[in-house]
Amino acid sequence: MFEMNRTHPHLVDMFSIGRSYEGRPLYVLQLGKRTRSYKKAVWIDCGVHAREWIGPAFCQWFVKEALHSYQHDSVMRRLINQLNFYIMPVFNVDGYIFSWTTDRFWRKTRSKNAKYHCRGVDANRNWKVKWCEEGASSHPCDDTYCGPFPESEPEVKAVAKFLRKHKKRVKAYVSIHAYAQMLLYPYSYKYATIPNFNCVESAAHNAVTALYSAYGVRYRYGPASTTLYVSSGSSMDWAYRNGIPYAFAFELRDTGYFGFLLPEALINPTCTETMRAVKTISSGLLKKCETGMYQLDRERYPYL
Repeated sequence: MFEMNRTHPHLVDMFSIGRSYEGRPLYVLQLGKRTRSYKKAVWIDCGVHAREWIGPAFCQWFVKEALHSYQHDSVMRRLINQLNFYIMPVFNVDGYIFSWTTDRFWRKTRSKNAKYHCRGVDANRNWKVKWCEEGASSHPCDDTYCGPFPESEPEVKAVAKFLRKHKKRVKAYVSIHAYAQMLLYPYSYKYATIPNFNCVESAAHNAVTALYSAYGVRYRYGPASTTLYVSSGSSMDWAYRNGIPYAFAFELRDTGYFGFLLPEALINPTCTETMRAVKTISSGLLKKCETGMYQLDRERYPYL
């Protein structure tokens, strides 16, 4: 992050939005050509769950590729010129470091609990949207522990505060997770259709089609509740509830053979194909979507 900020000062601005439970800075990189005009923005976070290492790898990849291809890739240049990207490579920095040093399969944050020896909160169950209902646990020792109250985790609170501050400009929220090979959109907490379903479904379809074009890897897509499972207090639902019209969660490779232990050799292809999907979602923000204009033909695209 420091290196990219140092070598590309005209396109990158690095700043901290707060500190983690253990006092580490929560860094965000802003990518975009500096212009005075109003610009839409895309938020991308990685590493909400500590053990999902391909997430932070992708966020780093995105920044590197965006900057290195700016001169010769007309699509990337247009995106960087016309949008701002806020990229948080490691959301759950305490948990991420703990997964490197102590427990490879650690998921949660590292906050302490007064009553129990168990540490940490699931940073994707700690948001103020149907908090601690179905799909979240109220027990501190569980992997899906929702926390003592919404935004109890300083990492969640910092991101929520930043997004609230910039919500008029942030048009897309993208959270990178693993694994399952899915592209999910709201709702997570209930079986219901979002008001702008056609536009979001179209964006998801275009994104997985672009992803598939790289190596033929198939992603399922749809509402999180029916495509994956019901969960409450998620960042994606919170972003959507707070007025960000395109809210997505990626579940990257694979479907369980390697699981969280995705080998190093698969970083490059996984990031390459995901880059295509994220670029497609971002490009869609520069066009106006008319609700009702799109109807997916499932027979023509059975692999989706």
